[in-house]
Amino acid sequence: MSDPVLEVLARSALVSGSATAVALLIGLPVGTWVALGRARSRRATVALVNTGLAVPTVVVGLVVALLLWRSGPLGHLDLIYTLRGMVIAQVLIATPLIIAITVASLSLLPAELPDQLLALGAHRWQMVGRLWLEARLPLLVAAMAGFGHALSEVGAATIVGGNIHGQTQVMTTAIVEGVRRGDFRSGLTYAGVLLALAFVVNATLASVQQRGASWSRP
Repeated sequence: MSDPVLEVLARSALVSGSATAVALLIGLPVGTWVALGRARSRRATVALVNTGLAVPTVVVGLVVALLLWRSGPLGHLDLIYTLRGMVIAQVLIATPLIIAITVASLSLLPAELPDQLLALGAHRWQMVGRLWLEARLPLLVAAMAGFGHALSEVGAATIVGGNIHGQTQVMTTAIVEGVRRGDFRSGLTYAGVLLALAFVVNATLASVQQRGASWSRP
């Protein structure tokens, strides 16, 4: 693998990994709050999250670019065409997915479990920690799905990052550029790296799921 490919791969992993970490810090607590909330507020919040899932990534990129543009409300931060700006866009893309999977994961646990934990003397954060532990495999799926969603999107990365060589170019934008130039060899190289990375992530997830299933057997 050539040095330029490694550089783009490292930059892609940095941006998407950072975005996933921030999205988890937001999505896990919000998803837990929704899952444990009242039915009426839960329905409204889930509808809002589902709307976020349906928004095309290019629209997210456009909104973020308008905010970060030099004449925009956050233009003074100089984040347009930077990796930090791309992280912001990918956080907005990954967070709704993580929230949705978190809500679904915790909703599958026994409905009486939170009350039982509180009755046994656990305070609220201990109860939440136990719920996360019980739903650890689905929550791991949420983290990996968020990372994969952020890593594979191209619209926001192009608009917010600008696809600047050596600065903001990531694998998806490199593929698009290669195809536009007619350089299909370059595009196939980056596509192969993305597929290999997806395989590693899914293989790791499958291994963890199998171990979790074996631990749960009597």
